[in-house]
Amino acid sequence: MQGTVDGFSYGLVTPLVAYLMACLGGALGLRCTTRSMLVARSWRPGWLALGSAAIGSGIWTMHFIAMMGFRVEGTPIRYDMPMTFASLAVAIVMVGIGIFIVGYRDAGGAALFTGGTITGLGIASMHYLGMAGMRLDGDLEYNTVTVAMSVVIAMAAATAALWAAGQVRGLLWSVGASLVMGLAVAGMHYTGMAALDVHVHGTAGPVPGDSPAALLAPMLIGPLAFLLLAGVVVMFDPLMVVGEPVRRPVDHKPGIPAHPVGPGPARHPAARHPALRYRRPLAHRRSRTPQNR
Repeated sequence: MQGTVDGFSYGLVTPLVAYLMACLGGALGLRCTTRSMLVARSWRPGWLALGSAAIGSGIWTMHFIAMMGFRVEGTPIRYDMPMTFASLAVAIVMVGIGIFIVGYRDAGGAALFTGGTITGLGIASMHYLGMAGMRLDGDLEYNTVTVAMSVVIAMAAATAALWAAGQVRGLLWSVGASLVMGLAVAGMHYTGMAALDVHVHGTAGPVPGDSPAALLAPMLIGPLAFLLLAGVVVMFDPLMVVGEPVRRPVDHKPGIPAHPVGPGPARHPAARHPALRYRRPLAHRRSRTPQNR
């Protein structure tokens, strides 16, 4: 029989908290991605890996906080632990591939499209693999058109968020990108849930004291602790908070001294070129008159 599905059993509490967690993971991950573009190449993999894990953990945490409010009338819901944590690994790995492409190539053109597509597919894969780990006395059926729409939403919003992160324009710019990333995750999740139909086999009621919140809360401790740790790393890195470009020496032509890239103290115009640097001001030159010759 058709099961009555309730995705908002706690009202707007679970959607709001889930969206905030997706934004938190997105903010930390995108700031790490931005930071990777400002450091030496040897440090870049570490920052990109941290960003991938932060975004993946935020996606996973968002999904299962939202699932705390999901109930099906007539059957209890449980979760297969290996499948559930496999969805976390899939999210981190696929998001990592997309972020590494953008971090090592460029936040534009083919690299941005490829990275955003893979990141969006990682979000969608995590969602549907997590749903596959749900155990109940019934069958799950999905509307194909709505599922495709949810995947497109994830890819488009993830691409926009990675593009914004690649602009390196400071903290507020990255906050805006994280809001877009949170929208990608939340929009994909609830669009995917709208595609779901549940056909219940029996008439068993929920087991007392075995609510989805009680089952899922212990699993969220690890990812939440990791997000807290990543937040500490971001807070104690001044460059990540300010978002200023790094001054790095650039290649220069023979005869022209190297100069730092980025904003710096104003210099006298005479110091901009070696031919002018050693010329004395006219006021200090000796007058070349016939008497002085």
